[in-house]
Amino acid sequence: MENMLERKRIPYGIQGFEMLRNDNSYYVDKTPFIPKVEAANKYFFIVRPRRFGKTLWLNTLKTYYDIKKKNVFEKLFSGLWIGDHPTPSRNSYMILDFNFSLVNGSVEDYRQSFDTICRIQFESFIYDYEEYLPKGTKEFVENCPDAVSKMSKLCEMVSKTDKKMCVFIDEYDNFTNNILSDYTQLGRYLDETHRTGYLRTFFNALKDGSQNAIERLFITGVSPVTLDDLTSGFNIGTNYSNSPMFNELMGFTEKDVREMIRYYDGFHHFKYSVDEIIETIRPWYDNYCFAEDCFGETTMYNSDMVLFFMDYLCNYNKYPKNIIDSNIRTDYSKLKMLIRKDKEFKYEASIIQTLATDGQYIAPLNENFPAEKIVEKKNFASLLYYFGMVSIGGVEADKVIFKIPNIVVREQLFNYLLDNYNENELIFNSWNGEDEMSAMAFRGKWKEYFDYIAGALKTFASNRDKGKGEAFVHGFTLAATSQSRVFIPHSEADTDEGFPDLYLEPRTDIYHDLTHSYLIEFKYAKSDATQTEIQNKIAAGILQLERYSKADFVVKKSKGTTLHCLLVVFKGIEMVECSQVKEIKS
Repeated sequence: MENMLERKRIPYGIQGFEMLRNDNSYYVDKTPFIPKVEAANKYFFIVRPRRFGKTLWLNTLKTYYDIKKKNVFEKLFSGLWIGDHPTPSRNSYMILDFNFSLVNGSVEDYRQSFDTICRIQFESFIYDYEEYLPKGTKEFVENCPDAVSKMSKLCEMVSKTDKKMCVFIDEYDNFTNNILSDYTQLGRYLDETHRTGYLRTFFNALKDGSQNAIERLFITGVSPVTLDDLTSGFNIGTNYSNSPMFNELMGFTEKDVREMIRYYDGFHHFKYSVDEIIETIRPWYDNYCFAEDCFGETTMYNSDMVLFFMDYLCNYNKYPKNIIDSNIRTDYSKLKMLIRKDKEFKYEASIIQTLATDGQYIAPLNENFPAEKIVEKKNFASLLYYFGMVSIGGVEADKVIFKIPNIVVREQLFNYLLDNYNENELIFNSWNGEDEMSAMAFRGKWKEYFDYIAGALKTFASNRDKGKGEAFVHGFTLAATSQSRVFIPHSEADTDEGFPDLYLEPRTDIYHDLTHSYLIEFKYAKSDATQTEIQNKIAAGILQLERYSKADFVVKKSKGTTLHCLLVVFKGIEMVECSQVKEIKS
């Protein structure tokens, strides 16, 4: 028990650096990046997907630079890299920080909410640093009517001292994301960010303050859209989002994750090896790349997902059945606007549909773009990238090969597809197919499930959808199958024997009595195809399944189960063949 009390707490859900350090929590040391940040431009902008450690990183910097924290520097930073290598700027500034996630983004009360949040932060700043500020600062700032004038006045008062401010803005684009969730509000958004718009004038006040009061400015969010719209008014910030220098700034490397597993294994003696745990979580949480030059070198794990998993593993010494944190699902649900934007491309040009069926999408990676142009295909792929829905999976000439990074994200994209299908009257309720999926996994009864899928397509697909062909049929089947909790679906998996359409990997790490796995090849023929054409597709599918079943990836993942090799053929919207080509017991 004494040994367990010495174990560091897993900081799941903790975003405050000082709280984390005082609470004896595990900290993946990101402080070696502080000198790199200081060597970068003083007005530092970076975006990362949700729950990737942005707030904790800002809190680390705030604590490091805060002049009021000088007396606790050793306590908070001892044992960390920067504790042994402090820079001259340590504990040198007054800290003004804003968290715009607290701002209500509705059109009706946006300004009032913005003013209220900023006023609270101004009051807190003046209270904390009263001894450094000129007399009367509190009254002068209070008498200003709004956030813009208060910001200007505060900078004026600070400029009269021998100290400067560091300003931090977390979730700077919260207003943008809320407004753009309803594209009908685009006009109001443009009013706020262009010409004499309120948000624009606030950032102009920050720009003016950089002349004599603000030493450093740090801004984070989840997309560069707002920055682009503010650029001509606020043109002093440098966007480091795609810089190879900061690829590893947020999130965990695999080295970080392995060290964490080994640390907690020393207390809990896990029944899994480090390699086994890594192999389990890598396809779920890993594979984010934030710089083209870093592709093929280092990928990043989502830090929040890893901490969720480790918290469960330490408490129960087993894997969680639901390996996706419910908070992640809640966060991704905020991005439902993506499917509404994607729908504007229609099925034949849908980027999300292409990602689901082909596993990749090739487009330029745009560093920034205005809000009114996010529905353009050349920008929409980049928006998905900044939101963490795709990652850099390669480079082709002057374009990026965008790929879905992991299973967690793929499930969200497939859910978006189902939402889209439902809105087009192709109703699919995952609960309806749950019994059939369970029968596939535990009893090897697969025909009923594909009959159910075929019935849904035939019954509910509209005439317009019937003409959309293979991508529609394949996309719906993948999206529906992804809802399973007993299989991990691999679509177009890159194996040593080619690219199978769908492999259902059995989750035997969780369900120990799961005894069946599936390799599925889809073939599609147009509604006017001849019988000869269909037979040719069947013959081709049989040969492909024979080859795919020998792939090392499939053989390894199917070990201990019966592998069913299935051929599913559609003629138009109707399933005309659903048969087992071979069955392999291992």
